[in-house]
Amino acid sequence: MTAPRHVAVIDIGKTNAKLALVDLATLTESDVRKMPNRALSSGPYPHFDTEALWAFILDGLAAITASRRIDAISITTHGVAAALVDGAGALALPVLDYEHDGPASVAVAYDALRPPFAKTGTPRLPVGLNLAAQFYWQQVAFPGDFARVKTILLYPQYWAWRLTGIASAEVTSLGCHTDLWNPAAHDYSTLVDSQGWRTLFPPIHRAADRLGSILPAIAARTGLPADTPVCCGIHDSNASLLPHLLARKAPFAVVSTGTWVIAMAVGARPKGLDPSRDTLINVNALGEPVPSARFMGGREFSSLTGDAPPVPTDRDIARVIEAPLLLLPSVEQESGPFPHRASSWSPAEPGPSGARVAAVSFYLALMASVSLDLIGAEGDVVVEGPFAANSCFTRMLATATGRRVVTSSSGVTGTSIGAALLAAGDIGQTTRDAVSDATLPVEAWRAYCAAWRDAVN
Repeated sequence: MTAPRHVAVIDIGKTNAKLALVDLATLTESDVRKMPNRALSSGPYPHFDTEALWAFILDGLAAITASRRIDAISITTHGVAAALVDGAGALALPVLDYEHDGPASVAVAYDALRPPFAKTGTPRLPVGLNLAAQFYWQQVAFPGDFARVKTILLYPQYWAWRLTGIASAEVTSLGCHTDLWNPAAHDYSTLVDSQGWRTLFPPIHRAADRLGSILPAIAARTGLPADTPVCCGIHDSNASLLPHLLARKAPFAVVSTGTWVIAMAVGARPKGLDPSRDTLINVNALGEPVPSARFMGGREFSSLTGDAPPVPTDRDIARVIEAPLLLLPSVEQESGPFPHRASSWSPAEPGPSGARVAAVSFYLALMASVSLDLIGAEGDVVVEGPFAANSCFTRMLATATGRRVVTSSSGVTGTSIGAALLAAGDIGQTTRDAVSDATLPVEAWRAYCAAWRDAVN
């Protein structure tokens, strides 16, 4: 089979869903389509609108293939979501929105059952941010519906199954703070067996495995060739990591930005992780454990700056640094390196302005630097996703870490490129990087970092 060149990537983030055509020869996106990924409040609990997403996927594939060639389909999604499928192939229960607090009602019982952090690399997280906590709550709260579950599909593999009819599991989603996976043993955790869930998981495939071709009904609906292959799929942060994992020498770190900012340290210096500060072990596409840390940086930026924030001018930046105008953690509490600290401004909160955007960007960069330190990161720092185009963020991150920061010169999110590479015959490619303008920080920037750290401490 000829190696594919044009890959349609289904990229479902927590905030937005995207369909993009990626050219593997140039590692660029075209024909990008997006829709908001809104949760529905109807039914037994808030849940993702899988049928609206499915219509978006099929309509987008049909529109693209009407004028462009699609050689393969790959999938990447946010973590902490799974489909509970019954014997008839329908959802036994809706796909839970992980921000729903239902699982908190059984937290005491669940905490007595979950494996220790040392075995899973999974910190105990609030609401439904531990996937196994979702399953346990659904099992207790909806016993009749849960009893009908025949197959548990992690979110990327759910969409692959809808496209191909082939059920699979995959380690990047299994190993994403779920309590379901033991990275050292390369096997399910003891909780999976104690709850009798092992038989509900389908065979494990690698993220890059071609599960099969699209179903005949999908070919008829979209106009795609009947032999269009579909990859197993990958967790979104690991999609961002994959190109660099294959092409770079350790040590290095990747900061993947979106709704969540995920810091991942490859070849990190040995360092005990503190689960109370939102550090964890992710599992990469090669099945290897990766020390990681996270905070909800994308949501913080959006909530603080609005839909169309102005680009800070040099004067705005100088005003923030010289004041100094500081935003202190945490805007989104219950996660991140300072989960129980309420945010504040010093000396006072500014109104909408370029200076406000600069101060928020500096705050996010300094939070990212703390996360990198917590996981023992070394070497270059690669910024993926929307924040790669934010020079205030990249320059302050380089200042705070004292290391080189590089960004994708294509300006597209790393998740789609990484997912597309799963379909390549040779996935040893990488995105073309540009060194950020942050490599020569001045003393005023360093003084700003010191002022922020002193205020936090």
